[in-house]
Amino acid sequence: MHSLRVWQGELPPFDPATAPAAPLPLFQRWLREAAEAGEPEPHTMTLATADAAGSPSVRIVMLHDADERGWHFGSHRTSRKGRDLAARPAAALGFYWAALGRQVRVQGMVTAAGPEESSADLHQRSTGALAAALVGRQSDVLGSYRELEEAAAAAWERAQREPNAQVDSWTRYVLAPAEVEFFQGDARRRHVRLTYLRTADGWTTELLWP
Repeated sequence: MHSLRVWQGELPPFDPATAPAAPLPLFQRWLREAAEAGEPEPHTMTLATADAAGSPSVRIVMLHDADERGWHFGSHRTSRKGRDLAARPAAALGFYWAALGRQVRVQGMVTAAGPEESSADLHQRSTGALAAALVGRQSDVLGSYRELEEAAAAAWERAQREPNAQVDSWTRYVLAPAEVEFFQGDARRRHVRLTYLRTADGWTTELLWP
């Protein structure tokens, strides 16, 4: 493993003194710069949740939006992540953009959007995403792969025939950030870690040792 190398190219500088007063504009800029740098699927993120007993679970999901309300993503409320969030509505997100040596970590409480917003979220996505949602049963035990093939084929046909088909379990979630950390890697390991902490009056920032 020690023979594997990271950050082969020159990494961009990051002066925390020039950072904005709130984390959202900086996140939006870093996301755009990751896309411009050729990072594949820069909107993918790690989502960590915990169940009622505190057992953690982590997976990769897609960011659907980031605005003043928070960071948005979607899933079935009957899935493992949906059940976790119903029991413990707190989560953490992680973004990693290797091309720039950057990470962003977000923590906060999660709320579920209402049926209208959740439906709109689903129907803004691709036919394939709708078909997958129509299959449903996410995280349930699958008896055989043939079952999935048959269900997916039927769902794809329905998604094409009914592009506005409803999926009652589909839910848009919004993580309202309480803490956002920006990490800029440095080849000499003088990494910059800037953390935003939400306060009653807005945001405060602090630097962390790498």
